[in-house]
Amino acid sequence: MKPFDDIRPYRDDEVRPTIQRLLHDDEFIDVTTRFRFPNYPGWLLRVLRPLIRAYLRNKAKTLHTVHDLQLQVSHYIRHMLNESTTSLTISGEDNVTRDQAHLFISNHRDIVVDPTVVNWTLHHQGHKTVHAAIGDNLLTKPFVSDLLRLNKSFIVNRSARAPKDKFKAAKHLSAYIHYAIVEEQANIWLAQREGRAKDGIDRTNSAVIRMLLLNKPKKQTLADYIQQLNIVPLSISYEWDPCDITKAHELFIQKTEGSYEKEAHEDVSSIGLGITGHKGRVHLAFGKPLTGDYDSTDDIVAELDRQIIANYILQPSNCIAYEELHGTLPDNITVTHQHLTFTETDFVSEVKQFSKRIAQCDERYRDILLSMYANPIVSQYS
Repeated sequence: MKPFDDIRPYRDDEVRPTIQRLLHDDEFIDVTTRFRFPNYPGWLLRVLRPLIRAYLRNKAKTLHTVHDLQLQVSHYIRHMLNESTTSLTISGEDNVTRDQAHLFISNHRDIVVDPTVVNWTLHHQGHKTVHAAIGDNLLTKPFVSDLLRLNKSFIVNRSARAPKDKFKAAKHLSAYIHYAIVEEQANIWLAQREGRAKDGIDRTNSAVIRMLLLNKPKKQTLADYIQQLNIVPLSISYEWDPCDITKAHELFIQKTEGSYEKEAHEDVSSIGLGITGHKGRVHLAFGKPLTGDYDSTDDIVAELDRQIIANYILQPSNCIAYEELHGTLPDNITVTHQHLTFTETDFVSEVKQFSKRIAQCDERYRDILLSMYANPIVSQYS
């Protein structure tokens, strides 16, 4: 094996063999059929299976490179965005340049949609799409691993348990990220902490930054190494979270029982819900690249948190939830001074929609759901 073969995305010469493997995977065909026809009865889906396989085989004839695949996937992304979002807006695009690679460190709300909307935005701004970090806990099915690695995902080893194995995996990941940025000139997307911020509190885990620095040569200064990584803080804001009730339920179980055990393939179900569920208005805010002029890991974490929180675009859903919990909004807070503007009619419609959403949530964890939406305001104005 060459270095990083175990975690890197697939390359162009691996596209055809991987596609053929997927086309012979009955489970992949079944999932694709259910995704395309979610309301059809089981017997009809079984009838459609060979037709779907033949359709995909025909579509795959022109796919020979990762770029070919991403262009093909872009049609489905456009459909997903048209069906599940009201708008996708961006700010800070001038902070992303075409002449060097970037390490985007982002808040994390959705397993697949976060890097997908980043890729969509970068592609339409004329930039390279990202190599996206994905935890091996999500790769419970071989076809899921193949699909993600075909789409430029690289694997983060979260299954290691022994301290020695964890350190080895983290150092290997650190070396890959540095290699991809400096040698391959590849853009990288990395969440600011392991797992989604289910509580709506976007704080960088210092372990992520320590991992990035494991590959730093002893003689190289921290400032120089951070400069090489070209870190850009990224804030992703969704008006609605399709997984909000399931997240609130998980947090409730953790709070009341001390821990939460996921069901088999629960993350895969979250992926599907996140992709198809209504997200409303979505905004991406690219922060200013970190200059590298920092003395410690804590300084880097503090700057990431400052920019990610400050650049996060507040939605009416955040304001409504905050008022539900706390009575009144903090002084001077509006959403109209940011990149999204709303009329009084918009807010009336939002309140009605939010009320319907809250009504679907179990009363036991209703306040948890409200906090998920209110916490971005708490973070900005605390």
